[in-house]
Amino acid sequence: MHAIAVLDFGGQYAHLIARKIRELGVYSFVIEGDCKKEKLAEIQGLKGIVLSGGPASASDKNAPKIDREILKLHVPILGICYGHQLLAKLSGGKVAKGKNAEYGKTELKVLNKSLLLAGLKEREIVWMNHRDTVVKLPSSFNILASTQNCKIAAFENREKGLYGLQFHPEVSHTIKGKRILANFVFNICKAEPSYKEKDIINKIVEEAKQTIGNKKAIIGLSSGIDSSTAAMLVHKAIGKNLLAVYIDTGLMRYRETELVKRVFSKLGLNLRIVNAKKRFFAALKNVKNPERKRHIIGKLFIKIFEEIAKKEKAEFLVQGTIYSDRIESGITKYSARIKSHHNVAALPKRMRLKLYEPLRNLYKDEVRRIAKKLGLPKELIKRHVFPGPGLAIRVAGEVTPKKVAIVRKASYIVEEELKKAKLYDKVWMGFAILLPVKSVGIQGDARTYKYAVVVRIVCSEDAMTANFAKLPFSVLERISTRITNEIAEVNRVLYDITNKPPATMEWE
Repeated sequence: MHAIAVLDFGGQYAHLIARKIRELGVYSFVIEGDCKKEKLAEIQGLKGIVLSGGPASASDKNAPKIDREILKLHVPILGICYGHQLLAKLSGGKVAKGKNAEYGKTELKVLNKSLLLAGLKEREIVWMNHRDTVVKLPSSFNILASTQNCKIAAFENREKGLYGLQFHPEVSHTIKGKRILANFVFNICKAEPSYKEKDIINKIVEEAKQTIGNKKAIIGLSSGIDSSTAAMLVHKAIGKNLLAVYIDTGLMRYRETELVKRVFSKLGLNLRIVNAKKRFFAALKNVKNPERKRHIIGKLFIKIFEEIAKKEKAEFLVQGTIYSDRIESGITKYSARIKSHHNVAALPKRMRLKLYEPLRNLYKDEVRRIAKKLGLPKELIKRHVFPGPGLAIRVAGEVTPKKVAIVRKASYIVEEELKKAKLYDKVWMGFAILLPVKSVGIQGDARTYKYAVVVRIVCSEDAMTANFAKLPFSVLERISTRITNEIAEVNRVLYDITNKPPATMEWE
């Protein structure tokens, strides 16, 4: 089976590159950016290498570097963003701080024909995320494209098989990004498609068998697609040795516990429901900082899991952590921490349980496709994403049962109206955030002073980038009217029109 290796320099989209290549039917995997030539040389079927982006500056002395010997592997290499700069610098080019940064959608002007940019028009929309720029290339390299602020936005040395892109072809905002990656994989690397999704399922089940063996394990289960899929995969591997534990934190969605009971009782899982509402609200009392919230929730989850594991003599904790959780938590060697996901960076440093994350390298859309193949019900597969810390991070500031009840009802209204308008399946997620401020309003001809709620509805393919949903005003008006009519504590509704980046999906 042919393969493309992605060298990770800490970019938010390193695994997204691998995922996009897997979508083309070619196996792709992520490996540390500073790996040695010998490690790559051992990989059977290696047809090409991609150098990912990253938060570092290629001009810094302590910036991540690659083993120069990799250039002698005689396979094509594509550098993206930081990888583009690093490849140029390694080849004798020059990288410098740009006068103007480029963040977001940018117009690319294609200057020369090439295998890499085949099929692109003279002008295309691409997605940039950089300040440093390649300002000089060796004479043997050709400039393929430029933008207003970046003279060398793409280059090639066809003889040496070296290619660079300052922009990100892996994100959906680059209109012809998939075509560019296909050009590299098929036209340049000459890879053949032979990778299928069933390979992922078989690989994970076999890995779970090897990792857990005859030991007992527990999984932190919610009705979210990630933990549900992880549970079914590990259940296939170890059967009754897996105990699925659903912890009702009091921070869950509307009627979440009832859904868990109904769905998972039919799937043959060994299920246990734990009511821990009082413990979570007590732990979060007077806490306003979002990172502290995430850490408190993560530690309390583990404490409860370890209490149960001790009684059950379980040695492993299985989690449905996916790659977007991990990269935002700064879990890889060179990545920056954006926020601590409760089940990743917010975990205690010392745990009695051994952690196993079968979905750690996958994205949400991949997980959904696997869930479908596993026979999980449509109502789980199609559900909107819900954060592990629950409504605690949708209540900006201090968390109380009363505030959680407000944001839970508001979020339920958002989802109901999206379903009525037949828009629910067309957006990535829709929810409400309760702000820690009040505003003056008029209700029933009287002055009111009540909370403000923000509605956030976004469209995305993988949660790594997102656009706010451009909904009809009539739908937004119905959402606003229902929230202010049905929730006595609210008199104002706002709509968040910020994309990701610069924002994140959640407010906290």
